[in-house]
Amino acid sequence: MTAPENNELRDRPTGDLLKQLSDQTTTLVQQEIELAKAELGEKGKTAGLGAGLFGGAGVFGLGAFAALTACIIAALDSAMPLWLAALIPAVVYAAVAGVLALRGRDKVREAGPPVPEQTTESVKEDMQWAKTRVKSGRT
Repeated sequence: MTAPENNELRDRPTGDLLKQLSDQTTTLVQQEIELAKAELGEKGKTAGLGAGLFGGAGVFGLGAFAALTACIIAALDSAMPLWLAALIPAVVYAAVAGVLALRGRDKVREAGPPVPEQTTESVKEDMQWAKTRVKSGRT
């Protein structure tokens, strides 16, 4: 802030300065809340995709369980070719479930912690700016 701007502020009534500070603080808080909403929305979408992949892993895991059950029944009830035919889908379903589970885990990790990192950084910068303004106003 230059010297003339500093003098202009010193000439204004304290009530006006406090009102201006209050208005600017309100606007700043509203902008930070909007930024946090946007950031958390993006993280929520990524986490939702990961959860969907986990759901897919559950469906294929259930299919593997059903095929394995059919395999055991067939192995006990008839000859080798029938249970071998039932074992193949069980192995395939289990492999698909494993791949989906790993992809889901990666997507959840990709989302990161549910903390609005950009907003946190922006608030820190705002606080530093406000401290600088307060210090420059005292000198």
